[in-house]
Amino acid sequence: MTDSGMTDDGLRFSFDGEIERITLAEPGKRNALSLQKMQALTAHLKAIDTSASASLVIIDAEGPAFSAGHDLGEMCGIELEASQEIFDACVELMATIHDIRQPVIAAVDGIATAAGCQLVAACDLAVATDTSTFATPGVRIGLFCSTPMVPISRAVGRKRAMQMLLTGNPISAATAADWGLINSVVSADGLDAAVDQLAADILRWSSHTIGVGKAAFYEQIDQSEPDAYEFTKRVMSSNAVDHVAQEGISAFLDKREPEWPA
Repeated sequence: MTDSGMTDDGLRFSFDGEIERITLAEPGKRNALSLQKMQALTAHLKAIDTSASASLVIIDAEGPAFSAGHDLGEMCGIELEASQEIFDACVELMATIHDIRQPVIAAVDGIATAAGCQLVAACDLAVATDTSTFATPGVRIGLFCSTPMVPISRAVGRKRAMQMLLTGNPISAATAADWGLINSVVSADGLDAAVDQLAADILRWSSHTIGVGKAAFYEQIDQSEPDAYEFTKRVMSSNAVDHVAQEGISAFLDKREPEWPA
């Protein structure tokens, strides 16, 4: 894996030819999502998508916190215009995770609170260690976690999201998995292996097909059922006649392994 080293934004990027790993690398700041860090993350994700340099992205972190959320030091005494810039950047980051063709996996070891919890919820998949916790504690400081509730409520449902948002109480990794906020829970020493296996299970398949499916998933998820079917039948019809699907269908009928086009 090629390591590009630390950036000025407290991020570390590494690439192994298929997987881009983005590490939140400011443990002393509990990997707070500063404006600069969010903008850098967004720019890097968009660059990955544009260049198609990787087939999958993993976001992990150093230290005892995956991310404690926004950098509150940036918000002390803040004016409205500057506040809007921070939350515009936050929303753009979360939307970009959904918009890029590559699946994004969060590898969580430690606390993920407020916008950090939002980041986990926004990722396509998430694996966490059994000592990790998740919370939206903004209510405790008078700043309701309104943007985090968007992906969290869509992941865990209304009543569970409201419990997190109104109390600010953390939930365990086991509860987060039960509620659907994350996919699975592993031991601390098993996190890397679990994430690597999940990535390998995805990388077996055509990156083109994965990209088509990911885009369609997020397009249809909030549509009515009739609208979702109307949309997805068009997507699947186009997908069925493209060269990748035709290779996969032929390989299945010929009882051979498919040779996915680059």
